[in-house]
Amino acid sequence: MQEQKKTHIGILFLLASIGFITVVDTAAKYMTTSLPPLQLVWGYFLGIFVCLLGLAASKGGGLPRLLRTQRPLLHFGRSGLLVLSISMLFLALRHMSLADATAISFTSPLFITLLAIPILGEKVDGARWLAVLGGLCGVLVVVRPGSGLASWIALLPLGGAVAFAGFQIATRLLASTENTFATLFYTGAGGLVWSSLALAFVWQTPEPWHWLTFAIQGVLGMGAHLCMIKAFENTEASLLAPFNYSKIIWAAAAGYLVFGNVPSLNTLAGALIIAMAGLFIMLHERRNN
Repeated sequence: MQEQKKTHIGILFLLASIGFITVVDTAAKYMTTSLPPLQLVWGYFLGIFVCLLGLAASKGGGLPRLLRTQRPLLHFGRSGLLVLSISMLFLALRHMSLADATAISFTSPLFITLLAIPILGEKVDGARWLAVLGGLCGVLVVVRPGSGLASWIALLPLGGAVAFAGFQIATRLLASTENTFATLFYTGAGGLVWSSLALAFVWQTPEPWHWLTFAIQGVLGMGAHLCMIKAFENTEASLLAPFNYSKIIWAAAAGYLVFGNVPSLNTLAGALIIAMAGLFIMLHERRNN
């Protein structure tokens, strides 16, 4: 019963994390017409890092202990994977439709399941594979990708999906030895360092409302990564993989509330398939327990 409770808690944390990320993505989409994508990535991590500095100040004398780490290189590499994932997706949106880019980026849970076998040593049974593939089918029903996916531009969101899978695997590796605050802090600090490398080549002076949006994104981003870390502390990466597809549901809600886009029948049907895949794996784990 205790293991089952931890599994459900991990799933809820991941769903909350994806919800926060969707809000961040919605704000970024709104700003793509006024600032370069790579600068938006930098602004996002700047907001996260400023929020983390405020949180760190509240820790007082206990901060050195909280920031102690046994895996500094893994922290730095993990944040680089996150920056790479976000940057490649934003760059792809300059050249291809949101539907096509989303369809390719949602291959990430498949890569998570694949990488969890050799890196984490997790055993992935047939039920988990079925849930992942079922969720992917639901995403394809929603976005209805066209024949233009064969373009080399499609490698950008595909690479972003691989990078995000590596980021989540690294999160699982760190969860066994690192405290939550250290992982969260090094995510923001490393992300700011990595995203600053290209800033000199794309810089445009932001307006005041851009800075305010960066700050809001920082709060939401910090909450998203905190929830993600907690999710992987409680639940295996391959079990969480199907629930990444819930971003479609969050995105449909955000599109309706912010941009007035009414979800189509395809969106509703795909969301139902995604939800069924997630419920299936939950029931499977409950039966096993």
